[in-house]
Amino acid sequence: MSNSAEYDSSWDDGNEPLWDKKYKVWQKRDWEDYLEEHLTFPFQSVRFEDLDSNPFADNKDAPFSVGHTVEVLGIDDDDEMRGIIVKVKEGRKKGYLMLCELEVVSKEDMNFWPVREYVVWFANR
Repeated sequence: MSNSAEYDSSWDDGNEPLWDKKYKVWQKRDWEDYLEEHLTFPFQSVRFEDLDSNPFADNKDAPFSVGHTVEVLGIDDDDEMRGIIVKVKEGRKKGYLMLCELEVVSKEDMNFWPVREYVVWFANR
């Protein structure tokens, strides 16, 4: 990928030992406190997954759908099953999404790594 600051999942290839080492740290982390300390709100994010959606439904135009860019306004809750819940805004609509469904696209964004680490940890917990 030439000079692009957008995330490319191929960067993960070959980094399994690093992820294993980081995962040990992540298991002990209080994620809500960590994210409150390391994220700067508001920030832009893209919804890359919808764990609650019907995969056969055609709702790509509905607010907060997969592929939509949302503004993350802050942390709202830490749910035992659903993880960190964040308050988001798309246009004039506000709602709540699971942080594990979001991605900060630009690797240059200071929020990229805290969100990326959380998403990877959540997927593997």
